[in-house]
Amino acid sequence: MTQFAHREYPWQAANSARRPMQRTRVQPARWVRTFSTIVTASDLVTVIMATTATHLTWFGFREVMVSAPSSIGVNYFTVSMLLVVAWMTVLAASGSRDPQILGTDLTEYRRVINGTLLLFGAIGVFAAMTQTDFARGYLITAFPLGLLLLIVSRWSLRRWLHVRRRRGDFTFRVLIIGTMDNVRELMAALAQRPDAGYRVIAAFITDVSDPDPIPGVRVRAANRGSLFEGLQDVSADTVVVVGSDDLSSATINELSWELDPGQQLVVAPQLVGVAGSRIHTRPVAGLPLIHVETPSYDGPKRFLKRAFDIVGSFLLIVMLAPVLLLTIILVALSSPGPIFYRQERIGLSGAPFMILKFRSMVTGADSRLTALLREQGTADVPLFKLANDPRVTPIGAILRRYSLDELPQLFNVLFGDMSLVGPRPQVDGEVRMYDSKSSRRLAVKPGMSGLWQVSGRSNLSWEDSIRLDLYYVENWSVTSDIVILLRTLRAVIGHNGAV
Repeated sequence: MTQFAHREYPWQAANSARRPMQRTRVQPARWVRTFSTIVTASDLVTVIMATTATHLTWFGFREVMVSAPSSIGVNYFTVSMLLVVAWMTVLAASGSRDPQILGTDLTEYRRVINGTLLLFGAIGVFAAMTQTDFARGYLITAFPLGLLLLIVSRWSLRRWLHVRRRRGDFTFRVLIIGTMDNVRELMAALAQRPDAGYRVIAAFITDVSDPDPIPGVRVRAANRGSLFEGLQDVSADTVVVVGSDDLSSATINELSWELDPGQQLVVAPQLVGVAGSRIHTRPVAGLPLIHVETPSYDGPKRFLKRAFDIVGSFLLIVMLAPVLLLTIILVALSSPGPIFYRQERIGLSGAPFMILKFRSMVTGADSRLTALLREQGTADVPLFKLANDPRVTPIGAILRRYSLDELPQLFNVLFGDMSLVGPRPQVDGEVRMYDSKSSRRLAVKPGMSGLWQVSGRSNLSWEDSIRLDLYYVENWSVTSDIVILLRTLRAVIGHNGAV
C-alpha cells in the first residue's frame, strides 16, 4: 500500500510554530451533561405523569380502541406510549434542553411551548388526513396538563440551578478578551446575574501592556501574537470577546479555529439595554449583520397590553375584594383621616393623573415631607425615600411592608391611567429633574410594579432605577409583564414591600 508523505500547509506551519504539538484539550463543562440528563429525566417523568393521568381520567384501565378507518386496531394505551415518545422527541428537537438557554431567559419556556404546540398541531393534521377520530377530551386534557407540568418542572429545576450557581457550581468558566474598560463593564454585568452561570476566571487585556489586577481573576496583557499562546494556559470553556479595536474580524475568526470543540466563542456586541427578542443576526455577503428592532409602543402590542391590563386588574379586584374590604376597616380604625390617599403623579407622555392608595401615614404627612428630606439630605434627589419615616402609622407600616397600600391602584389600571407593569409613577418635582434620557420613561403608562421594583425594590440607586426602567420601556412585552408580576409576588412576600 502506498504511503503518502505528510504535507504541512503554510497556515498549519504557522499554528504549529505557535503552539506545542501535544496540547491538553479543554473538555466541555462537566455540569452540562449532568444537568441536561436531569432535565431530560424530569421531562420524561412529567410527560409520563401527564399522559397517564389523562389516560386514567378518560379510559381507566379499560381497553378502548381508536376510531379509525384502518383495519389495524390501535388502543389508547398504545397511543399514550407513542405520545410520550413523540413528546420527548419534540422537546429534544426544539432545542429546549440547549445548555446555553437552560436557566437564563424565557427562551427555554418558549421552546417548550412551541414544541408542544407543534406536536399537538401535528396530531390534529394527522387525524384530519387519515380520518382518525381521536377522543377530543383525551387531547384537550393531555395538552394543557402536560404543558403546565412541563413549565412547572422546568421552573423548579431553574430555581435549583440558580441556587447552585450562586454557590459557584454549574457555571461556565469564562475568559474575557477586550479592552480594560470593556472587560470591567462586562464583569460587572455578569456579577449582577450570578444565576446566568458565567464565572470569569481570566481576562486578556488588549489595550494596555501592564493591566491592573482584578481580584480572583487571572489578568494578562495580550496582543495578536501572544493571544493564541495564552489560550493554552487557561482552562476556560467559554471565551468572550468584548468590543476591541485591537482585534480584527480576521483575528476573531482565527480565534474560533484555535478553540477546542469543548470551548465556545461568544462575541459581545456593544449593545446596552437591548433585549434579545429585538436582536436578529442575518448573514449578508458573508458578514453576520446584527439587526436591532426599533422599540414600538403603538399598534397591536399596545392593544394587547391594554387588554391584559383590563382583564388582569378586573380579576385581581374580584379575587382581592375581601382583602380590600378588610384593609378599609383597618385603615379607618387606625387613625383619624380619610381611608384613601390621592396624589397627583405624572403618567403617559407627561399627563398628570391622581394616583390612589390606602392611607398609610398620618393626616397632613405631605406638608412635613420637605423638612424631613432636608434633614436626611436628599431633597434634591429623584426617587426620594425617607429612612424610618416617622409619618407612617402602625397599620400603615404593615400595609407598606406587603404593598397592600398599593392595591387601590388596580382601579387606576382599570380606568386606564396606569398599567399593571411599567415605570413607577413619579410626582412632578421628580419628573422636572429628568434629563432627555430619563424622560423616555414617560413613553409608556406607569405601572403598579416594574422591573426595578423586582430587582432591588427601594434599595437601588437613581441611576440603576432609570437604567432598568428604560430597559423595560424599550423591550416590553406581555410575556415580560407576566414574569415581572410573578417576581413582584415573590419580592413582596420575601422583602420590604414599600416602593
